[in-house]
Amino acid sequence: MSDRIRICDIAQELGLSSATVSNVLHGKTHKVSDRTVQRVQQALEERNYIPSMAGILLAQNSSQIIGIVIHDHPKYAGQPLADPFIAAALNHLAREIEADGQFMMVKTTADAAQIIPFASMWNLDGLVLLGFCDADYAWLRSHMRIPFVVYDANCPQPPGVCDITIDDYDGGLQVGRHFRQQRHRRVLCLADNDTCVDKARWEGFRAGFGSGADFWMIPMEQPQRHAFYRQRRTQLCQYTAVFAVSDHYAMDLMQVLHGWGLRIPEDMAVVGFDDTPMCRQIWPQLTSVRQDVAQRANIAVRTLRQLRNHEPVPAAIRLPVQLVCRSSSLAVRE
Repeated sequence: MSDRIRICDIAQELGLSSATVSNVLHGKTHKVSDRTVQRVQQALEERNYIPSMAGILLAQNSSQIIGIVIHDHPKYAGQPLADPFIAAALNHLAREIEADGQFMMVKTTADAAQIIPFASMWNLDGLVLLGFCDADYAWLRSHMRIPFVVYDANCPQPPGVCDITIDDYDGGLQVGRHFRQQRHRRVLCLADNDTCVDKARWEGFRAGFGSGADFWMIPMEQPQRHAFYRQRRTQLCQYTAVFAVSDHYAMDLMQVLHGWGLRIPEDMAVVGFDDTPMCRQIWPQLTSVRQDVAQRANIAVRTLRQLRNHEPVPAAIRLPVQLVCRSSSLAVRE
């Protein structure tokens, strides 16, 4: 007879229905109180409960698996792993995790509650979370014990969570100064929101350039974004330089401008952010703000190890960035 803990055993012990325990296990907690979720999650973890599909492989104290969870945000149009920044981050995280003697497992989800059953199912040693909001991180910290680090929270995090971020303000500042040195007069910043990361990049850009810098909030979805540009073509063409807060939006804008017969950078200079590999593979090559994705991955894996060992870690680690100038922004204007 197997002595493996069953859902019904935990339910009986806690005085709950098996359905309630199952719902918590699978992240269906919208009708379950936070107190009940905490009780069930604590019981599951204390008894090393592992669903049967993974139990044979993972019934041990350490699975040696690090989970990477990416927020399946609408701006990715259902393809978050195709985003250049996400792809670069995964590439370097895979190398660092393997060098640390562990394995990487990737999940995409639009619902942060799904992270708990994912982590429990595979008995994960730690998590790296990308793209979720502060409320999600706080809720996850109160509902599970598995250590995790986050990318780009840019806000105070609960104890036991480390935010590994970059100096977004300085990145925007460098772009603004670059455009000023290139003697532009009217410049534009494009972003799909005006909070957190994008807000810092815009504020740095405005400080670096001074008067004459404008901001447009653009739609996340490409069809709506292109319609937005078409409707404002006259106004857009009055600017001589554009800073898009991601390489994705910068390259998309370049495609639109080429379609209109405009030359880059002669008619309009374009700068992106992240310096993904595609910046060097298109023509003209894209000027962009480089962040050290390899260093970030190394810090993430090292910090997870410290958290597993119950060592103190900083609440946030902010890494420097550097503007890399290429042909998309190097036209000098008189």
